[in-house]
Amino acid sequence: MIPQTTRKFIDNLIDYYISEAGSYKQMAKTYSDEVEDVNANAFGIITGCIYSAFLQAYQNQKQTPLLEDTQEFAQMIKVRAAQIKRSILDAKV
Repeated sequence: MIPQTTRKFIDNLIDYYISEAGSYKQMAKTYSDEVEDVNANAFGIITGCIYSAFLQAYQNQKQTPLLEDTQEFAQMIKVRAAQIKRSILDAKV
């Protein structure tokens, strides 16, 4: 089970990336010649950044996430995926 402090950290990160979706959509547009779906690419960049921070949080505690922790993380993203997608779609770039 993800520790409560790490869970709160991840939730706050999701909120941050939702608020900054336009920046990540702009970054994704940079690769639009290689990747057709800019919105999906932005979603991938955002979730990749959040996942990297999730792993870093464990590393900072000198721990490795268990399979259950990674599954719980994936569920956290899934629950908030619609919000992330909406923020990308609504971003004016």
